[in-house]
Amino acid sequence: MRKMWFGIGLMALLIGMSLGAVSAYMGTPGPNPYASQTTAPMANSTLDTYYSDLTQEEIDGLLYMREEEKLARDVYLTFYEMYGLQIFYNIAQSEQTHTDTVLALIEKYNLTDPASDEIGVFTNPDLQALYDQLIEMGSGSVVDALKVGALIEETDIVDLQERIAQTDNDDIRQVYENLMAGSENHLRAFTSQLEAYGVTYEPQVVGDDYYQSVIGTAASHGHGGRGMAAARGQAGGMQEGGIMAGITNTFRHAWAWMNGLAQRIGMPI
Repeated sequence: MRKMWFGIGLMALLIGMSLGAVSAYMGTPGPNPYASQTTAPMANSTLDTYYSDLTQEEIDGLLYMREEEKLARDVYLTFYEMYGLQIFYNIAQSEQTHTDTVLALIEKYNLTDPASDEIGVFTNPDLQALYDQLIEMGSGSVVDALKVGALIEETDIVDLQERIAQTDNDDIRQVYENLMAGSENHLRAFTSQLEAYGVTYEPQVVGDDYYQSVIGTAASHGHGGRGMAAARGQAGGMQEGGIMAGITNTFRHAWAWMNGLAQRIGMPI
């Protein structure tokens, strides 16, 4: 009996989520139900309790990542102003959380914050030049802007992988791993949106195998820096057979479909 009620409850949940997605697609005003899930939780108490002396490499990494996450936010806000496409606004809010979390580490270690409050202004000259170039690349059309979004997330992933390899500090590593999970979510969102325009995105920075593993995996919320490998391991370990396994498998596929729909309407889960 409990299994039957579980199945009924699950179906009701899926129907309710589907109706919410359809309502959003039809333009009904209201809060984004996925807003809190577009940002990966950045860190737990480790951010406050852990402390270790930083190397110059770790310091340079924090200062760079603070502005790189701001660059992503600024580009997306600029494109939102240009095109009014909701995905740019939603992911910009996520990037705001990302850059704020790096700022928390900068303040924790008494470093000087390099980030300007002004959109499109950067202390790092390389990031300033990159911002200007990316805006120019995305100014031709909304498709060009979405491609720029995917390129930014690819670049962010590679940079974070490099920074993770440079630190053994638990708090910095945890933040970077969660930022990377967020970038993977954003990359999926941008490529899915491009598909809605009939465009198949080709990776420019990450390897094709890695890219396929990212876009072929359900969104990670970044808990504990779990990353893509753990997500794939959970999927691979799911057993066939049984009522509960069947229900779980049905829900997983339904969730993937709704996630794709949410991304296409600019509300990545």
